[in-house]
Amino acid sequence: MSTTILHFELTTPVEDNRPIYISGNFNNWSPDKEDFKLEKQGEGIYALRYSMSHPLPDMLEYKYTKGGWDQVELDEFGHPSNNRVVKAVDGVVQDFVPHWRMNGANLPENVMPEIRLVSEEFEMPQLQRKRAVYILLPKGYDRSKKHYPVLYLQDAQDLFGGDTEMNKWGIDKQMAILAARGHGDVIVVAIAHGGEERFTEYSPYNNPKLGKGEGRKYIHFLTRTLKPYIDKNYRTIPTREATGIGGSSLAGLISIYAGLMAPEVFGRLMIFSPSLWVSPNIYFDAIDFLSHLPAKLYVYVGEEEGEVAIQNVEKLKQTLERQGNKKIEINLSVDAGSEQSETQWGREFPKAVEWLYF
Repeated sequence: MSTTILHFELTTPVEDNRPIYISGNFNNWSPDKEDFKLEKQGEGIYALRYSMSHPLPDMLEYKYTKGGWDQVELDEFGHPSNNRVVKAVDGVVQDFVPHWRMNGANLPENVMPEIRLVSEEFEMPQLQRKRAVYILLPKGYDRSKKHYPVLYLQDAQDLFGGDTEMNKWGIDKQMAILAARGHGDVIVVAIAHGGEERFTEYSPYNNPKLGKGEGRKYIHFLTRTLKPYIDKNYRTIPTREATGIGGSSLAGLISIYAGLMAPEVFGRLMIFSPSLWVSPNIYFDAIDFLSHLPAKLYVYVGEEEGEVAIQNVEKLKQTLERQGNKKIEINLSVDAGSEQSETQWGREFPKAVEWLYF
């Protein structure tokens, strides 16, 4: 009788004391069978190599658990995931689990942040416009006297809420998961984009083909109008070391520009899939970036975004590192097999928050 080797490799950002098992149609869906317990290979890395001598189904269906169906894996939004399916052939199967059920709960409600509308029409005097601004406050904010670091995120429409979690980062749920790990004490301020005005507001420079750039005015709005208001009305830690800015695509581009133009304000940058092709001049600003203040940059790009996108972020990293500021830390995350999407950015979000703030 032939023998089939089942070889699974799993990565997960959630580390606790619970062991990890694989359960499927090849072991009667047992959620905690010792023979199918994965061995820890490193921080967040697990593996199982198991020899199966009896016949297997043509297609293997399975899930990962932490010892029971009340401890089963969850998807990127904290919801129950579908069964995984692979062909029953030799070879390494690589999987990723973003979240886990804890004692039967999909998401711990006692750590969900509170989403408040700061204003439906927050004045932007630098641009002579108004914009919706939201704030996510850690659970228990009103019962404490604690002051919190702040992360300013662009494109609020894409970050949370709506009738469906599709095309959303799901940062409210991601912050709840972080809170369950003791890393949720961050205030998030979410600024809505301006629809047709999104390109100009998030563009640092004029582009002969794509139009006018109003990025400098937008940064002045953040630093001179919005941040002073947030610091006055909420218990923030206003220092640059505790203040971050972030976004994806064009919002990632304007976040880089904010870090270069206002290093005295922003000491933490979360840059996802930045549209560096829109404004090649940003490299010249990076060359002239003479700040010797400490800073942390988390830069993410998906491998499927293309070689040019990867080369652009690598060029940005190298340009900043050549300035000789030893106090700048840059974490460049290149995700194999991923393309630009809100789902991917949401999945990367808790990793970035933990690296930037904890």
